[in-house]
Amino acid sequence: MTGGSRGIGRRIAELLAGDGMDVVLTYRREAESADAVVEGIRRQGGSARAHRLELESEADIDRLFEDEFGDGERLDVLVASAAASAFRPLAELSTRNLERSWATNVRSFVLLAQRAAQRMPAGGRIVAVTSYGSHRAFPLYGAIGSDKAAVESWVRHLAGELGPAGITVNAVNGGLIDTDSLHHFYGQGGVPGLDVMIPRIPMARLGTPDDMAEAVRFLASPGAGYITGHTLVVDGGMTVVAPPFRSELGRDDPTRSGTESTPEGRQHTAPPQGER
Repeated sequence: MTGGSRGIGRRIAELLAGDGMDVVLTYRREAESADAVVEGIRRQGGSARAHRLELESEADIDRLFEDEFGDGERLDVLVASAAASAFRPLAELSTRNLERSWATNVRSFVLLAQRAAQRMPAGGRIVAVTSYGSHRAFPLYGAIGSDKAAVESWVRHLAGELGPAGITVNAVNGGLIDTDSLHHFYGQGGVPGLDVMIPRIPMARLGTPDDMAEAVRFLASPGAGYITGHTLVVDGGMTVVAPPFRSELGRDDPTRSGTESTPEGRQHTAPPQGER
């Protein structure tokens, strides 16, 4: 799996290793963190190893498979969790920003899926981790949000092509998940703070890496063998609501006051259930 040194990727690696999988997790810069994840998994009796990977490099992706899955070694599950991009307004995105974002988030997923499928002769699972920026537009997220939308489109196309080989391809789309990356993004100037965002989520809390990891775990399991080409949204209901948000309504909010507004603006008390 890619991006297994911290956050969501770390919990995915730990859960899958706990289920008895031999986990190969990749990292780009966080060697010490990746080693700590591997050591923790091994202390719990699991099997894991870390491999440095530059997702922008096709040669590095080839090297990963040659080193870790050579000599016909079978691969059962590929999880693409790593992502990176520039958080900038449209006018400030350079060609280099766009190229690197696409190569890291989209091209790498297709290359990984190609090579993984070659090592799944008896079928397997491919799961991509995406985010709610794939279907909602918000400031500074255009580059990676569009890339994640492209990944979800690739999930559908790959599912259609790889299905006859017994390979399922799905995505897990996360909302506001409590990770370092989330706090980095919402800590930038001009972006509303999490104290503003959390009350807008129907579940009234941030998601956790475990929430995401359990969804990936399910899609990687035998129980998900007939699910393919879909995106499972794990966002506490955030993307099913729209303004006005309940947290921003005044005292006239009928869900909190027990009253209902008439067309003229007057209010009357709603009768108890069963009374007329």
